[in-house]
Amino acid sequence: MNERANATALSLRLPLAGGGLETFKLSAPRDFPARASGPMNRIAFSAAHVVADPLAASDPWLEAAIDWDHTIAYRQRLWDLGLGVAEAMDTAQRGMGLDWPTSLDLIRRSVEAAKAHGPEALVFSGAGTDHLAPEAARSLDDVIRAYEEQVAAVEKVGGRIILMASRALARIGTSAADYETVYGRILSQVREPVIIHWLGDMFDPALAGYWGTRDLDAAMDTAVAIINAHAAKVDGVKISLLDKDKEIAMRRRLDPAVRMYTGDDFNYAELVAGDAQGYSHALLGIFDAIAPAASAALTALAAGDEAGFHDILAPTVPLSRHIFRAPTRFYKTGVVFMAYLNGHQDHFTMVGGQESARSTLHLAELFRLADRAGLLTDPDLAVQRMRAVLAVRGVEA
Repeated sequence: MNERANATALSLRLPLAGGGLETFKLSAPRDFPARASGPMNRIAFSAAHVVADPLAASDPWLEAAIDWDHTIAYRQRLWDLGLGVAEAMDTAQRGMGLDWPTSLDLIRRSVEAAKAHGPEALVFSGAGTDHLAPEAARSLDDVIRAYEEQVAAVEKVGGRIILMASRALARIGTSAADYETVYGRILSQVREPVIIHWLGDMFDPALAGYWGTRDLDAAMDTAVAIINAHAAKVDGVKISLLDKDKEIAMRRRLDPAVRMYTGDDFNYAELVAGDAQGYSHALLGIFDAIAPAASAALTALAAGDEAGFHDILAPTVPLSRHIFRAPTRFYKTGVVFMAYLNGHQDHFTMVGGQESARSTLHLAELFRLADRAGLLTDPDLAVQRMRAVLAVRGVEA
């Protein structure tokens, strides 16, 4: 029996929401190339996860123990697929288990690996204020100094900047003028144009009211005004609000020199495809989990095959919406689980113990949706590993 036929013969028992188990039969995986098969006409970053060290003598809730070899190897895989790496972002559990000193070490290693990989290996890295506890910020100057420290550190190791949203600024910034002061000061100093990251509170509740208001339309007015006023220092903006209409509206208001990078893990396919008035580039956590499909789809789009682009990405959207379902901040568990199922790491252990952040039913549905998208590249291995996880959680599959 050939490999594709054997894949369809595989089955295991998966738990059901109403109780009990069902026999789930796997379909054949799609044959995506391991390397980019052609040029792309969109810039596409994958916000990459970190691989934890499961054998480290540390307490996972308190210390971030990283398996550096597998972490960097995963980035090399993304570069091979033609994707850039958005480093030390929330997908890497930045501020959610990964502290600033470890983040800077990750950034340094990733920048060095990109240089060794070749000039096509794109990496931008997060600079924020996460070493400053929000409650310790007494003034805007405190926030500015914190940003300056991280920007300088990333630039010192040769990195390009993604200017991350600041929990400290969200806490003390009460007006558009406050945000204009902070962003204006930082953007006036950066060496190269940066990507500004607007992260919604569904990803991080501490960022509620960013840009000085909870009114998203008013917040967008402030963000657009700041970005366009400093367009020469802004490569682009990543918007992560899971609201495609707001992204399109903002995209149409940006200075023509400023790119929109979608962070919408619900609607990325149509936003990247675009419309008669423009399109979004991509900076997505889901591109970690679906990297081979993303690469193949973007190559098809660049070749003028929009139908092929949607044929590849459409089945991945239900998987992404499931991984990013509320509470959205726990999506990292699904991303790492996909890497485990597909053999990119040998364990399902996460920084901060976040492998426990999603239910057994959630992981079972993720397995079904990944299979339907053709993304379980080695079905035998995926079944073996799914059974092992279920067994630990009390399910005989």
